[in-house]
Amino acid sequence: MVVRRPPGRRAQILAVAADRFHRSGYHQVSMAEVAAGVGITAPALYRHFRGKPELLDRAVRLGLDALADGLRAARTTGDLGAALAAVAVGHRPLGTLVQRDARLLPPARRAALRRELRADVALMTAVLSAERPELPQTDAELLCWSALSVCAGLSYQSVAPQPRRAEAVLRELVVAVLAARPGGAATGPAPAPAPAPPEPRPRARREELLAAAVRLFHQRGFDNVSTDQLGAAVGIAGPSVYRHFDSKAQLLAASLVRSRERLWHEVDGAIAAATGPEAALAAGLGAYVGFALRHGDYLGAMLSETERLAPPDRRVAVDFRRDFLRTWVALLRQVRPGYDAVEARIRVHALFALVNDGVRNRPHSARPDLGDCLLRLGRAVLGLS
Repeated sequence: MVVRRPPGRRAQILAVAADRFHRSGYHQVSMAEVAAGVGITAPALYRHFRGKPELLDRAVRLGLDALADGLRAARTTGDLGAALAAVAVGHRPLGTLVQRDARLLPPARRAALRRELRADVALMTAVLSAERPELPQTDAELLCWSALSVCAGLSYQSVAPQPRRAEAVLRELVVAVLAARPGGAATGPAPAPAPAPPEPRPRARREELLAAAVRLFHQRGFDNVSTDQLGAAVGIAGPSVYRHFDSKAQLLAASLVRSRERLWHEVDGAIAAATGPEAALAAGLGAYVGFALRHGDYLGAMLSETERLAPPDRRVAVDFRRDFLRTWVALLRQVRPGYDAVEARIRVHALFALVNDGVRNRPHSARPDLGDCLLRLGRAVLGLS
């Protein structure tokens, strides 16, 4: 007797895998968990995919294929906002899979996915350049990457908003970003954050380890960084790391605590020092952009490595993220009372994704006017311009 596989089984597997990776992080999800989510056995899953790396690779490519299809259609309609918003809602995990998990793939697969994403941006840029021929190529590309980041912000919402509403808001945001002028001084104050107090000398080595850990964990992923690499980054032997931290997991937890403390100190301090909600929101935006420009690895590690924390530490990190978001949503709604909580959350998540990606996305991250560009685009996303 021939046993026929149900139609669309691979698509069903990829949808479940993408959702699991998105919610829990690649390393936290097993093939058995994906199989259970589909209602098949693990051996049956391996008949479709050879392992987790292939499963992640195919899940990302599925989303990128949908993006490419939407952008090809936009060449006819000219409506990039509708195309990007539809993909963001229909493939909500794509943002986190690309920004957080895809870096864990083998180098050849990472490079291939990056080429696919660049090809998608080239399609976008062609459409935008036809509408705005006055834009320099580099500015058009920056706007297109920024629009993608804005849509990826939807991936980081813990609860998905109603699809039609999310599409409508995201389309408006994409239109605002693509209509912006990237260069030039941004409107509104952008105060420099207060310098951090110097650390006591006896703790200098510990602080060096924390800074090195944030950078390496963000760039390579927690599991791909050894204690020997951590030690070498600060000029000590690998085993000497344990004089300062009991384990690599403790070092990760401490480095993320330090990242959150510095982010809160600089951004909340700027907001608290301002007079009035509008000035506070502008000051917070300036402080967040300034922090991201100087500490992109801190933000990257908080986004990519929180899922690797032990459950108690992860709960603390998630609580911080919610409190930070709640502060911004409340402030934005004071400045723009016409926004309800749903729209304000979408806009704030879009802002964070825009800035977090902007400081790490080469070659645009090397622009000397990047700070002004991000301030201008951030104001457009928040509806302040």
